[in-house]
Amino acid sequence: MADYFIDRETEEYEARRRQRAELRAERAQRQKERDKKVRRYLIMAGSSAAIVVVSVIVLFVILFAIRYKHFSSQDTSNVVADIGPDDIKSMGGDARELLYEGTEAASEEIAANPEEYRSSNPVMTELSEEEMAELEAIRAAAETTGTGPLELNTESDENTAPIISDVDSGYAILVSLSENRVLAAREPHTRMYPASMTKVLTVLVASDHLEGEEHLDDIFTMTQAIEGYSYENGCSNVGFSVGERIRVEDLFYGTILPSGADAAMGLAEYTAGDQESFVVMMNEKLEELGISDSTHFTNCIGLYSDDHYSTAADMAVILNAALNDPLCLKVMSAHSYTTTSTSDHPQGIQVSNWFLRRIEDKQETGVVVAAKTGFVKESLNCAVSYARDNEGKGYICCTGYAHGGWKAIYDHARIYTNCFDPALYNSTLALPGGETETGDIEGGE
Repeated sequence: MADYFIDRETEEYEARRRQRAELRAERAQRQKERDKKVRRYLIMAGSSAAIVVVSVIVLFVILFAIRYKHFSSQDTSNVVADIGPDDIKSMGGDARELLYEGTEAASEEIAANPEEYRSSNPVMTELSEEEMAELEAIRAAAETTGTGPLELNTESDENTAPIISDVDSGYAILVSLSENRVLAAREPHTRMYPASMTKVLTVLVASDHLEGEEHLDDIFTMTQAIEGYSYENGCSNVGFSVGERIRVEDLFYGTILPSGADAAMGLAEYTAGDQESFVVMMNEKLEELGISDSTHFTNCIGLYSDDHYSTAADMAVILNAALNDPLCLKVMSAHSYTTTSTSDHPQGIQVSNWFLRRIEDKQETGVVVAAKTGFVKESLNCAVSYARDNEGKGYICCTGYAHGGWKAIYDHARIYTNCFDPALYNSTLALPGGETETGDIEGGE
């Protein structure tokens, strides 16, 4: 009995096996037929494309031959003769007039009778001083839209003035964007620690790698690792919660206005996956800007490290690049901002750029448009800013090693005021309003 069941099971197993083998063979045959059809279609499509390409080439050859034949049948005497330097000197006037002559004979006539030609054909005259000034004003206006030259000059020249004596900062530079020239400087190429001015490059690199404005609505989830890292290093923060779902646009504003380390690290991880990879991108950007020999970053926040350094001149270059990026200019120009409502913060989080809010009433001329501060004990207080005078011309100022947050603000106000209207500047007074310079700035590294 047992043998019977064993044989039966074996027979059924073999039948099922043969059935499965037949199904596999059938499917393999169908796949082979489909592959043949695909190859046939590809060959047909390739042949059609080749025919089209050959037809287009033949058409171009025919048209070229027709055009060449037509051109070669024309009278070539209308080609302007070569005129050497001696001919031009003997003619006087403006040699550009020759560009508008139609025949070789006419050119020869001009060379032979320059006085007669000039009497009947007025040449292009030089512009008057008033006309030149008007054109210069138009050119200058075109350069005062908020952005500077793509390559900022930070080298002093014989006309560069020393920074006024009552500026506290040990390092400083003032650059005119319309002239692309250093107006005043104090140790601009001396190595310094940039602190949170680093975040200017953070938002610039993040903006460079943003694939479109629509991605500003992308969501980043704040992690415990970011919050822990920020807390352990004593960084300033926006105040996002662990697990909070944050719009990428809020990360941009949070990085600059309150100098939020949580926002900066979130922006780095959103852009590159982790801070280490993002720092590689930052240093690649420094190479692109041509300042990698004197500036190098090890983090996206501005934490102190011997290998995290820059100069006042290089920070001016970085800010200039950010001004040429519309998103960065928009973010860095905001005085205040409220983040998007979330379950953790239904009313959003209101943040402010305290440098902009506190310097706006410290000047009687010009306006500071964008700025970023920084502070670590190794760098003291530093700041980089962009301002316009009353004529709309742009300037970049960077200072470092000021002995107080308010001193950094007053240093920028003094430098700009002395540049924009020296008559309003009085070095014997702190500045109009009687404010003191002591005290640190809250809410921003």
